[in-house]
Amino acid sequence: MGIDVHALQSLSWASRKANGLGRVATIGRQGIHVPAKDMQRLVSLPQDYQYPHYCEDLLLRAFGAERVDSFDNSDFEGCTFVADFNKQLVPPGQYETVLDSGCMEHIYNVPQGMKNISAICADGGQILHYLPSNNLCGHGFWQFSPELFFSLYSEKNGYSETQVFMVDLNDETSWYEVIPPRGGKRVMIWSDVPLYVLCRTVKRGGVSHESVQQSDYVYLWEKGTGDSSAEVAGPPRNGMRAALKRNKFARFIHRKVTVGLGLHGDGLTRNAFVIKRKISELI
Repeated sequence: MGIDVHALQSLSWASRKANGLGRVATIGRQGIHVPAKDMQRLVSLPQDYQYPHYCEDLLLRAFGAERVDSFDNSDFEGCTFVADFNKQLVPPGQYETVLDSGCMEHIYNVPQGMKNISAICADGGQILHYLPSNNLCGHGFWQFSPELFFSLYSEKNGYSETQVFMVDLNDETSWYEVIPPRGGKRVMIWSDVPLYVLCRTVKRGGVSHESVQQSDYVYLWEKGTGDSSAEVAGPPRNGMRAALKRNKFARFIHRKVTVGLGLHGDGLTRNAFVIKRKISELI
């Protein structure tokens, strides 16, 4: 867990959206994993600034955070509060920004962990997740889908301004904004490279995690039909897979065309649910 280039830029984006970070809680003590040359390019700090191993001083000095506390299951890295997020947490305080930069995938009881994150977030505060998605099997217990964040952080559950992006770890200039699911269509995303999912939401108070359901099933239940074939967008057809398996040249061309994310936001069937965004324009 820690602050890489994308997490650093997400903090700039979140700080702009919220007009500052205020009091910050980090889930896990966040190390800094940004090369000095990139740090100098992305944040305003003295040239001779000695970057610490952990993020607290950076958030205070570069982002104007009021204070930074960390929560971890052990004090092996010197966290502020020892807390097992698998269990219900008694909040020691409220924070305007709660940062989960690569921690929730290591927590078995994700629903309770999410409840704890909301519990320590102040009303009107923001929650920021940056978690493994595609092609990171084995990194932790879980890989996360955009669907979770859209379904959990909905207005009916007490949240607003929810935005979700897919992040290609090999591309430091772009994020791919995910179009929220609608009309019973699943947001299906494929990639040839590791992806993280980035989410920001705002807690509006009176939140509930008691009714979190996958959106395409809710659509079908409300419609009153058991026929999901026309409503749910599935993976590429088996015929395409078979053709690629048989034809080496076709596999080569397919990989050249779809190398990297393939998240072009241009109506391609493969990833029609994303829009490519330049990070520089967002922050």
